[in-house]
Amino acid sequence: MISVTIDQLYAWINLFIWPFARIAAMVGSAPLLSESAIPARVKVGLSVMLTLIVAPTLGPMPSLSTASWSALWILGQQILIGLALGLTMRIIFAAVQTAGEFVGLQMGLAFASFFDPATGSNTAVLARILNTVALLTFLTMNGHLLMIGGLVRTFEVLPITITELDVNGWGVLMEWSRQIVVSGLLLALPVMVVLLTINLSLGILNRTAQQLSVFAVGFPISLTVGLTILTVVLPQISPFLERLFQEGYDTMGQLIQALAGQ
Repeated sequence: MISVTIDQLYAWINLFIWPFARIAAMVGSAPLLSESAIPARVKVGLSVMLTLIVAPTLGPMPSLSTASWSALWILGQQILIGLALGLTMRIIFAAVQTAGEFVGLQMGLAFASFFDPATGSNTAVLARILNTVALLTFLTMNGHLLMIGGLVRTFEVLPITITELDVNGWGVLMEWSRQIVVSGLLLALPVMVVLLTINLSLGILNRTAQQLSVFAVGFPISLTVGLTILTVVLPQISPFLERLFQEGYDTMGQLIQALAGQ
């Protein structure tokens, strides 16, 4: 007769539930994988499948009761790690959407917004377009596979233990979050410079020819010039996005090393 002790049962449950918490938290917060268009069952199924693949390769787990406070503390840590990894890549797409907001504001399209189910708020049209371009570039680079591969390697650098996470890791995430504004401005800078020049020219024209209505002429000119510049700039942003994605992968590694106290 096969007999299973309670300690063995706890070990089997912990071997699955702790890695599952880290993986599911990243799947639920990472770009592309966390899109609202993907059913929740697919996300859970992907997390379970990855856990079943990764769990047998992990080292020995802490011998704790699954319902103990120490085990719940480890579970909470794994959720925080997964969320931090997902947010690291999510910041890149937030920077792209910020660039779309800046460009749309300069073009006079601040009012052109619609409800975005992915964020649960109104999003500018240009921000949504740039976000779609970034997602397609992300897929072209197999970024989702590289992101999952980086997640799996985190179990080697930061194994599941009862020790506390180093607070310096959260500092790495906070420092990386500045890319939302910095990279967003760099991405939108070519269009913003041209549109700013157009606005300055229209201001001078309004002072010299006051009978000309700048409000009637300025909006069509800004919109036409902005769309023309976008047709030139959009095909050229792939190298910028590729570099930004690579920096995101590197930041994921730095985040895990900092959380591990290395």
